[in-house]
Amino acid sequence: MIEVINKACGLDIHKLFFIATILSRSGEKQQQRFNRDDEGILSLKNWVISKKCDVVACESTSDFWVPIYDSLIKHLPVIVGNARDMKVFTHKKTDKIDSEVIAQLALNNMIQPSRVFPNDHRDFRSDVRLRLTLVQKRTDLKNKAHSILASEMLNLKNVLTDIFGKNGRMILSGISSGKTVDQILASLSPNVRKKSNQIREILEREISQSASLRLQICLKLIKYLDDEIEALEKEIFNYAYRNHKREMEILISVPGIAELNAATLIAEIGSFRDFSSGDKLASWLGIVPNVYQSAYKFYSGRITKRGSKVARWILIVVAQAATRKKNSKLKELFNRKKKSIGYAKAIIAPARKITIIIWHLIINDE
Repeated sequence: MIEVINKACGLDIHKLFFIATILSRSGEKQQQRFNRDDEGILSLKNWVISKKCDVVACESTSDFWVPIYDSLIKHLPVIVGNARDMKVFTHKKTDKIDSEVIAQLALNNMIQPSRVFPNDHRDFRSDVRLRLTLVQKRTDLKNKAHSILASEMLNLKNVLTDIFGKNGRMILSGISSGKTVDQILASLSPNVRKKSNQIREILEREISQSASLRLQICLKLIKYLDDEIEALEKEIFNYAYRNHKREMEILISVPGIAELNAATLIAEIGSFRDFSSGDKLASWLGIVPNVYQSAYKFYSGRITKRGSKVARWILIVVAQAATRKKNSKLKELFNRKKKSIGYAKAIIAPARKITIIIWHLIINDE
């Protein structure tokens, strides 16, 4: 960060436009509105360079700041700050005031810069997040299919562990396409055909034409999402092993962390060496408690939930898996906490401990 800033530009960025305010130590103020397009960004770049700004600052609003950052960073420092930290400095809310407040904060070195990943890593993270979105959509469709079957009283889950496994899909496809019970049973694996009597009893119920159509649509969309998720996973693993092979190997060696979890953590965290300690990493991920202290009063509240919610969710999933392992220190920690604060809060403790462990392992290449 620049030690002395004599002139700073603050940006309030929106989807279609942004407001730029330049403030100087002498009290001079200049303000302009630009369209958020190639021409507008180029005009901003020429303007801040011609005015000899020492720094440009903006909020990390969605991904609207990315093309502006990429255009300016080669010419002068750009600070991307957390919007929540900046809003506390003003009670008024207009685009012009927001832009001016950001410029004022930048002028006085009061913005804590967020970590900005390189372009290729941002694309990698976007792939990981898109995959997660598609998985959630697929889950919604599976739940809808369950609802359709329940409304028709076709309780397949009573005889199949997973109705979206290979045999389950054969049955669902047969139901939606109007196959006979014998044709459906003939397509199943020998292991499942042992339950023929139970399956036959369920399938002898007649499904309505409307339910059949809705079920068929759900199955087609689920199959489509399966293919797209598989394609994304190949792209994710190719990047992860090409650029972070050692980190992947170390993370997978930790109990509870699967290959996809490891790739997700790398995508969300980036370089572990950006953090001086495991506690700093845990703080960045928002799995440390809010702390309030005044005189002799000390209050420790809920976790801060700053940073990546995807990484935080993955760490909690990993902690849940790790605490199920027998004779585990993490399980002991979790059980001890659960007695006094309950499951939901207690699971944060092993998640934070795992965060510190993986930081140590990667930094020390162990």
